[in-house]
Amino acid sequence: MRTYSRTDDLEIALGQHLRSLRLRQNISQRELAERASVALNVVKKLEGGKGATVTSLIKVLRALGREDWLNALAPRVSVSPLQMLKNKKPVRQRASPSKEAPRV
Repeated sequence: MRTYSRTDDLEIALGQHLRSLRLRQNISQRELAERASVALNVVKKLEGGKGATVTSLIKVLRALGREDWLNALAPRVSVSPLQMLKNKKPVRQRASPSKEAPRV
């Protein structure tokens, strides 16, 4: 998995992925904008790595049939860490024998 040192680099990479996905589906930018109910400028900005709102990104991903990308960003938690703590059995502790003072 590639790591990006700058946010700009990640935005550009995401834009390239969106563009190639759109082209594989043989959809024009205008058609994608209409399907996603966003302005054409939004699609152009996303593909150009210029950014957009999270809402616009979600709409475009849905229109491209790639909601699974969103699940990768925020996977469902199957086990709640708080629930694990509540269900954890307490560790038994034993009292140490009392130490009596030596008799003189």
